[in-house]
Amino acid sequence: MALIVRFRKLCFVEPVRFQSYESQKCEKKEEIVAPPTKNGLEINNKKTKRGPRELSCIDYCCWMIGYMCTIWWLLFFLYHCLPATLLGFQVPESPGTRLKREGLIAQHPVVLVPGFVTGGLELWEGKPCAEGLFRKRLWGGTFSEMFKRPLCWLDHLILHNETGLDPPGVRVRAVPGLAAADYFASGYIVWAVLIENLAKIGYEGKNLFMAAYDWRLSFQNTEIRDQALTRLKSKIELMYVTNGYKKVVVVPHSMGAIYFLHFLKWVELSPLMGGGSGPGWCSKHIKAIMNIGPTFLGSPKMVTSILTTEGKDVARFRAMLSGVLDSELLGIQTVEHVLRVSRTWDSTVSLLPKGGETIWGNLDWFPEEGQVCVCSKEIPANLDK
Repeated sequence: MALIVRFRKLCFVEPVRFQSYESQKCEKKEEIVAPPTKNGLEINNKKTKRGPRELSCIDYCCWMIGYMCTIWWLLFFLYHCLPATLLGFQVPESPGTRLKREGLIAQHPVVLVPGFVTGGLELWEGKPCAEGLFRKRLWGGTFSEMFKRPLCWLDHLILHNETGLDPPGVRVRAVPGLAAADYFASGYIVWAVLIENLAKIGYEGKNLFMAAYDWRLSFQNTEIRDQALTRLKSKIELMYVTNGYKKVVVVPHSMGAIYFLHFLKWVELSPLMGGGSGPGWCSKHIKAIMNIGPTFLGSPKMVTSILTTEGKDVARFRAMLSGVLDSELLGIQTVEHVLRVSRTWDSTVSLLPKGGETIWGNLDWFPEEGQVCVCSKEIPANLDK
């Protein structure tokens, strides 16, 4: 907390430079001794040496970010380069290695469905400010363009207010393949560990697929613009046939759970409204669905995200750097621009809490009221003997 208070003082209080009497006397003496010059060029060459340049608030911000990045990369380097046995720790056996040792091999094809904001987005057509960014990631990866040209970056992530699709002259599409959501950013793992462990028991491109989609769009708009539901249906049918008519196991995450639930309803509807595959398609092609952190009842933090963009993680970041994000030091009003963009993402509506007071309670009552949570586990008496 003391560091945050000090940082805010540096941002809003102008630093004062103190000079001693002797230094002022020396500067006056240099001005008196300096001979008159004939032209401006000689004056520039014989200027007295200036003291160290004062650091502004932006300089302090850059230094702080530099220190944080340096420490992060140093720890990241040590974690991946130094062997664990050097520090006396035993390297744990990965689940994939253990399953392979036990004789388990790949059986059913697997489809991974990423969730909200975890899938990468790349640029296919943009405005003049996005010159040189063809098929470069605008979302995910290093987020370098967010710092280089923030307003241009936001203008390409925004959607049309009426259609819910890309604005004219802009085409941003989901990154295809397993690379779409293996890492959200450098060092931020999403699906990479699961993919690696599945590969150890025999999974590869022919029986492992990432159903990437543009998570900004409404579920039906992913079909209208990209035919994402049709392509997912065709891919599941292809994996079913090419893997010995074995049913597919689907692993959705977060918003991907309700996105795939929408797909299950869409695929059996009539051709005018859906995939037109009939009521028996799911039982024929789907073996099991293993949801990871599904949002069937929505997410409470999405309410604050829509109203003020202050989700849990964003609120913490704003508390630390409020002097930068809420001022004109960087030339932009960050929160206002993020609100303008995120409110055009139709997918956020699907994450609003569902169930009403029965599920979430109200100001005077909550569902868990009266229930006793036992944290400790009691060992039965017969197991002590």
